[in-house]
Amino acid sequence: MSYESAAMEAPILLVENDAEDVQITRRAFAHGNISNPLYVVRDGHEAMDFLHGSGRHAFPATAPRPALILLDLNMPGMDGREVLSAVKRDPQLRCIPVVVLTTSDDASDIQACYDAGANTYITKPLEFRTFVDVVATVGRYWMRTAQLPTAAPEEKG
Repeated sequence: MSYESAAMEAPILLVENDAEDVQITRRAFAHGNISNPLYVVRDGHEAMDFLHGSGRHAFPATAPRPALILLDLNMPGMDGREVLSAVKRDPQLRCIPVVVLTTSDDASDIQACYDAGANTYITKPLEFRTFVDVVATVGRYWMRTAQLPTAAPEEKG
């Protein structure tokens, strides 16, 4: 299988608690011809369960390792900042690119996310058409242009 065909089949994990933003993201991927499977979790705790294959996500078929994480910051419970920090501290997860996609344009949030290892920080555009274009562009870049690792790093014993 070529890198391009593998990338087009690679799963994307969307961590988003707003149902409307989930639907808009799905529409944006369809608009941008991004056909990668999109898995959605609604909060940080569920994101970590998905990424570790635990809890209700204990079966690899329902929680495959994502090639990309789209992460909202403002969620109840474990928020996106905590998820980002946990992912980037974990040797098995830290190579997964994390795109922060959030309503916050606060300079301290932007700096903190890059300091924690975010690969990209995007403030969600308020206009629907612009949001669709931004999400489609993100999908095309990360799934068709960027070279991504295909597996977790081997544990060193």
